[in-house]
Amino acid sequence: MNSDTKRLLQLIRTRLPLIQAPMAGVQGSRLAVAACRAGALGSLPAAMLPAERLCAEIEAVRRQTGQPLNINFFAHKQPQPDAAQQAAWLQALQPFYREFGLSGADIAAGGGRQPFGEEQAEIVLRYRPRVVSFHFGLPDRVLLDKVKSSGAVVMSSATTVEEARRLEADGADIVIAQGLEAGGHRGMFLSRDLTTQSGTFSLLPQVCAAVKVPVVAAGGICNAATARAACDLGAAGIQIGTALMLADEADTPPLHRAALQSSRAEHTALTNLFSGGFARGIVNRFIREAGFVNPAVPPFPLAQAAAAPLKAAAEAQGSDEFSSLWAGQNAPLAETGSAAEIIGRIMAGWNGPAVMPA
Repeated sequence: MNSDTKRLLQLIRTRLPLIQAPMAGVQGSRLAVAACRAGALGSLPAAMLPAERLCAEIEAVRRQTGQPLNINFFAHKQPQPDAAQQAAWLQALQPFYREFGLSGADIAAGGGRQPFGEEQAEIVLRYRPRVVSFHFGLPDRVLLDKVKSSGAVVMSSATTVEEARRLEADGADIVIAQGLEAGGHRGMFLSRDLTTQSGTFSLLPQVCAAVKVPVVAAGGICNAATARAACDLGAAGIQIGTALMLADEADTPPLHRAALQSSRAEHTALTNLFSGGFARGIVNRFIREAGFVNPAVPPFPLAQAAAAPLKAAAEAQGSDEFSSLWAGQNAPLAETGSAAEIIGRIMAGWNGPAVMPA
């Protein structure tokens, strides 16, 4: 076991240097519990959960395992809606709205992904999870100090070396190097320039060389070979998401599961259509016809309100052509089975026998 892996395990206090990626929409406490029981760091995605629901999920985990838990929040700055931009976005969606018989009245107010704020900080102080992770940078200093005062280890995603350096300087204890292969939302927070983004196995060694905190590799890690490659390139640990989406304990909807197990999973792409943020998912009709990256889309997370009625209408007809089928580029290698079995298969490639499952 290398020294960085030892430091990571001392921080997160798990048996394995593996983090179950928080994945809103395809998991709840069940997957987090299964990951914890397998010796990994289980995670709960909190950005889309009202306070009461988040507390219930945390308590569900606590009832079933005493192992360390990660709670993940988004640290984006909430933009102000722009009426002209919203109108342009709705106009771009009109052909699809007409097809499904929808109108502006079908757009729900509010909702979407909430940034980390005082309410969420109070939940952290109440439950004191071992790890609190963030996407889109870190919250402001006052909020971050509250998290630190709870005793939590702070972890956040970097998609560039510059972001990794910023996270370390701002107080992150662990940096997740999120490669371009990763499914779901990019953690970009210093720039929206997609030309700055690189794959895991280019980004990882550069981040490892640039920061002194432990670095966790994320993106494209789905089997023993990719886990071994991450270890060989200096990762202190790994984070897996898409690899667990077919797990028995995942709540991945049937349409999404079917897409992951089809040849369609061979084609994923970045798009801003579903939320306004760049995210990787399986290409479907909406992405092809509305444009992978559409300039009319409002900033994250405002686009979701107008895109959501299309998803609901199509899914009511048994179609996933307007659904956000988040998945990484190695989705075709995802396997079924229990979370423990999947984690065991992946960890078999990790070059650290001292942290292998018993």
